Amino acid sequence: MARRALVTGGNRGIGLAIAKGLAVAGLDVVIASRSAAAGESAARGIGIRSITLDLMHPESFAMALDGAGEIDVLVNNAGVLHDGSMLRAPEEFLEAMQVMVHAPYELIRLLSPHMGARGYGRIVNLSSGWGSFGEGLEGPGAYGTAKAALNAMTLALSRELSDQVKINAMCPGWVRTRIGGAAATRSPAEGAETALWLATLPADGPTGGFFRDRKPISW
Repeated sequence: MARRALVTGGNRGIGLAIAKGLAVAGLDVVIASRSAAAGESAARGIGIRSITLDLMHPESFAMALDGAGEIDVLVNNAGVLHDGSMLRAPEEFLEAMQVMVHAPYELIRLLSPHMGARGYGRIVNLSSGWGSFGEGLEGPGAYGTAKAALNAMTLALSRELSDQVKINAMCPGWVRTRIGGAAATRSPAEGAETALWLATLPADGPTGGFFRDRKPISW
């Protein structure tokens, strides 16, 4: 039976490119989208399934995940980018933390027991160099803070999850998406490459790392 993957924010951009790549690799792919119509349209286009999942409402996660089936590979791709002041726009800060930290945590908490019981799991957290202290934490306040927290959570959870469940974070680079803009230097397919590698790691692959172009980068 094929491994089953769940990709959040999989209806467009890097998430859709990841979903396509995983499907080509032979996985049973499910994309999660806040918009049911957008998710269903994207899924039909590549012959996969979709579920409706609003990352702002964690109380709905368990019921939504029932429609996906047992998940072996989780790609936490969904993100939001706000460039306002954290102090003057607290609602933007809270949304960034919910979508890019709290929601990934809750999904990992719900799905990792099955992975551990099956003796196989791959978790990929889409982060950014803007959330790296090593690169100066240069992103807009709420975005950079959330990505830095996601990085920290990735490392901490790698020490708690079973050896068969590998969790890693990655930076896709500057990608032409709704967030990255039209001037970005990479296509969504190029941005997805490292995520696809991490999502299909062999048993001796890395865990608890932060990667760009399949190479470790500074936290």
